[in-house]
Amino acid sequence: MTTPRYSPEMWLDFAGRAAPAAVRGAVVQVSCETGIGGEADRLEIALANDGLGWLDHRLFALDTPVALALGYVPGEPQVLFSGQVTGTEAEFPADGVPVFRVTAQDRRTRLADVAPARWFAAPVPKFGVMPVPDLLVAPYLALEHGILPSVDRLGAVLSAALTAADVAGSVEDPSMRQRAVRHQHSKNTLDFLKGIAAENGWELVMEHDVDPRGFVLRLMAPEANLRPHAALRYGESLTEFAPRVSSVGQIAKISLRVWRPEVRLELTVSVGYDWDRQALSIEVAPGFGVPGGLQGAAYFLADEPVTLASAPRLLLGKLLPMLNRRTTAKGSCAGDPRIRAGRVLRIEGVGETFGGLWRVVSAQHVLDADGYRTSFDLRKEIWFDAIPKQAQGATRIQGGLLRPSSPSPYG
Repeated sequence: MTTPRYSPEMWLDFAGRAAPAAVRGAVVQVSCETGIGGEADRLEIALANDGLGWLDHRLFALDTPVALALGYVPGEPQVLFSGQVTGTEAEFPADGVPVFRVTAQDRRTRLADVAPARWFAAPVPKFGVMPVPDLLVAPYLALEHGILPSVDRLGAVLSAALTAADVAGSVEDPSMRQRAVRHQHSKNTLDFLKGIAAENGWELVMEHDVDPRGFVLRLMAPEANLRPHAALRYGESLTEFAPRVSSVGQIAKISLRVWRPEVRLELTVSVGYDWDRQALSIEVAPGFGVPGGLQGAAYFLADEPVTLASAPRLLLGKLLPMLNRRTTAKGSCAGDPRIRAGRVLRIEGVGETFGGLWRVVSAQHVLDADGYRTSFDLRKEIWFDAIPKQAQGATRIQGGLLRPSSPSPYG
């Protein structure tokens, strides 16, 4: 008898060993969710617990390493999660079979458990202190908790340029040099790392399928990762798709207070994004306030003045995430292990506005009695604007159903 080509296959690993057949046979549902933005990825396994034998089983002890791979026969399952058991719970219903649930999260939880007070500066004789570059601080935060950092090359270049600007702009101003030093205070290490990543244009992505599995944290530069990993077409491989474009409540421009110590003058620098021209707009005005040409715009006003050198880092950390939240979508398809947080999808058959390249913000893979399916949250990024719509697979739908209407009598 030939095995169906699209028969889902699951592989579970506990403490470096394949799960026993009894465990695999008891699984009623497995759900894996991964995301970008710093929150820990999560795995949940539901086991039928008819004989109550799983309640005190040592296989599910806290901190036990666990990994999940999903795919289809006859192909090789792809690793989607590698982390540690962080909790268990049981359900004893009045009717039906008891259920035992095992929850696991990736190793970023180690960073969330600690919140030391410290600063990252290097003393320089006869000069004072200089900030330690983010390119060293961010990897250190991961390494001190046994996690291996991986920085994209383009992201490293951009971070080095931002650090050089910080140093150059604060050489003559000791107070600004102090402000450029990273201080961890009243924040756990994971939140501290998330803030550094945002100001360098990085996304935090756990690489579950890279050796050593579950220990590699990627500081990803989205602008260097624009090639699609999978293509989905509505009416075929794309089951559901719900895109949304909105500017309501979103900030398209921000304003910063920039201090020029050499002339003892404070400037207001306002930066926004022109969606029609797909370009940044910049205005500078003396004093602190809203430049006349930008009246009526929405702003984020920095709490303290920054230098012209440090302004780009703050702009990157505040403006870019806002721009990338303008166009978002939710979707689902038959189970596809290629769809993972941080990767790019090519969506076809949904017109020019909503078609083309999308970044996977989060992905959920579920395998149960109804089969294997994948759902996901997506976002359009300004980096995609540099690629022609047609090259993205975004095709305008011809032959609309609406006819030109007559002029309104109300003008």
